[in-house]
Amino acid sequence: MGRTTSRIEVQGRELELSNLEKVLYPAAGFTKGQVIDYYVRIAPVLLPHVRNRPLTLKRYPNGVDGQFFYEKNAPSHRPEWVQTAPVWSEGNQRTMHYVMAQDIPTLVWLANLADLELHTSLSLAKDVLRPTMIVFDLDPGPPAHLVQCCQVGLWVKEIFDRLGLESFAKTSGSKGLQIYIPLNTAVTYDQTKPFAHELARKLERQHPELVVSDMKKSLRVGKVLVDWSQNDDHKTTICVYSLRAREKPTVSSPVTWDEVRRTLKKNDPGELVFEAGELLERVEQLGDLFAPVIKLKQRLPGLPALQEGEGAASKPGRTSSGRKSKAPAQRRRKTA
Repeated sequence: MGRTTSRIEVQGRELELSNLEKVLYPAAGFTKGQVIDYYVRIAPVLLPHVRNRPLTLKRYPNGVDGQFFYEKNAPSHRPEWVQTAPVWSEGNQRTMHYVMAQDIPTLVWLANLADLELHTSLSLAKDVLRPTMIVFDLDPGPPAHLVQCCQVGLWVKEIFDRLGLESFAKTSGSKGLQIYIPLNTAVTYDQTKPFAHELARKLERQHPELVVSDMKKSLRVGKVLVDWSQNDDHKTTICVYSLRAREKPTVSSPVTWDEVRRTLKKNDPGELVFEAGELLERVEQLGDLFAPVIKLKQRLPGLPALQEGEGAASKPGRTSSGRKSKAPAQRRRKTA
């Protein structure tokens, strides 16, 4: 079949789209045109979470069953209106120019490139060494699955509840669950990464039958890895509302803690699996369950508070002032 193209205008930007009928999810018959349609319709809740953040592209030109590749540097053929973020790469010893998905035309352009997955930095482009959140990626080692992740996620929530911080859950859209703790206050990865690592080790000590903090696959059989390593300036994480390149067009979906508890009680991982159409219906009914992650200001407590399981003198919790705290020297950003 030859290449087919069409030209459309989106918010005043003209784009050339190709092969809209091409099936990118064979098991579901989900086409490139449907991928583009999803990203246009989800844009009102997605864009606040990707805007102003360096974006790593994960492209599947021949669909989810074909080969894929990551693209950190923005393609040279991008339209002039696609914004980029300059980020110094230690590994490449040069400045990389990451795409930023600022608007619907950029989302359409990315979807046309078969960029099915949107992987964003935990930082804003204006200060790539300061994360706005902490994330824990709960990854089950078979035969463990999403239900076991729900149990571990609730344990993570309990720890932050005791520390006076709110946490939010979303599915990875793949096998696991991810827990986000919004900060939006002055903090560096030199603070968040050791904190996340210690929390993972704390859970491993408390629940050795189910939790592991070491990434060695041999240790993960039947357990849930509490992956703390995403809290790093050179890592990117699947963005909320992004499609995943699975057999079907599943989405990284915000979920309520009640839904997490219900899934655990029912022992049914299917309770938290949402495909593109289902997710759009959820958003119509529930709005953006993840909105607080980009707005809520909370102070990260010091490690002693976590180690003791008690409040610390630093008075963790919400703050409206966002006052700066002393932080270790910044590291230069590198790419993975």
